[in-house]
Amino acid sequence: MSFASPWWLLGLVVVVGLVVGYLVLLRRRRRDVVRFTNLELLNSVAPKRPGWYRHVPAAAMIAALAVLTIALAGPQAEAKVPRNRATVVLVIDVSLSMQATDVAPNRLAAAQAAAKTFADQLTPGINLGLVSFAGTAAVLVSPTTDRDSVKRAVDGLRLSESTATGEAIFAAMQSIDSFSRSVAATDAEGPPPARIVLMSDGKQTVPGPDGENDPRGSFTAARKASEAKIPVSTISFGTEYGTIDIEGGRTRVAVDDASMKEIADLSAGQFFTAATEDELKQVYADLSEQIGYEVRRMDTSKPWLAGGALLLVAGLCIGLALGRRLP
Repeated sequence: MSFASPWWLLGLVVVVGLVVGYLVLLRRRRRDVVRFTNLELLNSVAPKRPGWYRHVPAAAMIAALAVLTIALAGPQAEAKVPRNRATVVLVIDVSLSMQATDVAPNRLAAAQAAAKTFADQLTPGINLGLVSFAGTAAVLVSPTTDRDSVKRAVDGLRLSESTATGEAIFAAMQSIDSFSRSVAATDAEGPPPARIVLMSDGKQTVPGPDGENDPRGSFTAARKASEAKIPVSTISFGTEYGTIDIEGGRTRVAVDDASMKEIADLSAGQFFTAATEDELKQVYADLSEQIGYEVRRMDTSKPWLAGGALLLVAGLCIGLALGRRLP
């Protein structure tokens, strides 16, 4: 916990002084009682005083002053609050390898289910867009807070040949840029922070399996994203044992963790792996938590004010009940 106005805490010195003064008065009272040598007469004329609980009103009043002093200092604490401004583009691989059944019922169906859950989990203020890619990339939904349009587009995903990962990242960046320009024209705060979430199960094949550093390759796109301050969080989805049927033969379509991790590293994003639909949903849930919320320092003085007021009222009430006077 920190304080907005810590100088108010010097008031606690006054509180300590009151405690010391109260103890001194109690000691002096005991000394005066001892000086009264005729104790039998004292017992007959002095009213019977309550026990230890006679100190409760004073203790409550002093505690109230301490708590109210802390409230005046403006206590602050870190709190997680929903983001009201952010842009996320979900990029989903729909190459033929996504028909592999190593993830039940198949990779594409599992990816669709997890993507829709991700859309529902994002906080309302997040603008979500959707890009699909195989041999080419297509912006299916520009960033929007309308989750239903994104989910409908996810349901309509269809498989195609090849994997143009770099083109997909460039398409997502262009979608973010267009949206940011439109926002900047009307929002004094400027464009919101953006992120790309890329889910793929295989290695880039367009412009070639070894063309990541090509001008339109995935590594080049990741570097451009880093320059634009748009991190690319990658999800390598699938297993080493996935296969698909091509022209009557079985073709192995193992995931390519290495290239997906490199994309994340080059763009200052995060790298995740998922081998089941549940794992993919958990990855999306973690990303939703990171993207949808931010940690801010929030004022927490209200509970201190309420506590101080309650202690003050309690001290007054107990003082009136015990001694028919204010403490």
